Amino acid sequence: KRILVTGGTGLVGRAIEKVVADGEGQPDEEWIFVSSRDADLTSSSETKALFERHKPTHVIHLAAMVGGLFKNIRSNLDFWRTNIHINDNVLQSAHESGVQKVVSCLSTCIFPDKTTYPIDETMIHNGPPHSSNFGYSYAKRMIDVQNRGYSEQHGRRFTAVIPTNVFGPHDNFNIEDGHVLPGLIHKVYLAKQSGSALTVWGTGKPRRQFIYSLDLARLFIWVLREYDEVEPIILSVGEEDEVSIREAAEAIAEAMEFRGELVFDTTKSDGQFKKTASNAKLRQYLPEFQFTPFRKAVKETCAWFNANYANARK
Repeated sequence: KRILVTGGTGLVGRAIEKVVADGEGQPDEEWIFVSSRDADLTSSSETKALFERHKPTHVIHLAAMVGGLFKNIRSNLDFWRTNIHINDNVLQSAHESGVQKVVSCLSTCIFPDKTTYPIDETMIHNGPPHSSNFGYSYAKRMIDVQNRGYSEQHGRRFTAVIPTNVFGPHDNFNIEDGHVLPGLIHKVYLAKQSGSALTVWGTGKPRRQFIYSLDLARLFIWVLREYDEVEPIILSVGEEDEVSIREAAEAIAEAMEFRGELVFDTTKSDGQFKKTASNAKLRQYLPEFQFTPFRKAVKETCAWFNANYANARK
């Protein structure tokens, strides 16, 4: 197996690389991690050339234009166009070069905004996603549509996973454009340095299921080797492990030994209040899988951020 990982230097790509290096790789597997420096995946010719150069038999497709709530609100069209081009180029190049299996990465934000909870894999196309990030959400949904098309028309084994909120080392810790957890870690660091209060955007009430990037990496490798459905699979901790943004901020403050005050800026948007996902399908396959406890994973991520601050904050 020659496994090409697009978006290989991002949060999940680095986690897969670490898990493989730490002994999860197999002797018959060669892993190739590529980033935007290796090819512009919005270009069909560059994507094609990348596949011709590496001749992968398997692909984990992580590359995407991503950002936090406020970047999405500003740039829905950019998120739609960029991700549609990337996904179409990667899947078509994989098809044309005879790749045996592609596992793409979706997100729980693709689910309908108005829905019942918990959400599961059958509900993706049941209604429009939240208006704050419709561009990104619809582009990601289209991967599922395309996977079904490649399966029905060409017999391809292309599938997708749907992780809940991922965090860990090598995340985007940019306060303006990153996701909530890494943004909070950076904010706590700065508040501790300056001796000021920690300001959390929104009410702190929205609830999220957070998955540690190293746990997700182990699950990705399992999906690549063992999971044979075209239908996507949610990769998530259980519903009982959902935490509020306030609880997440408190866990980070504790891990960073921040003793200051927590202030909630309620003039800022909360985004979706909850998007509770069911991991029942995952548990049918892997009843024994052990997730890293949330506070332990937060502690490890904060320790990594502190040790790598010069590069991590970019």
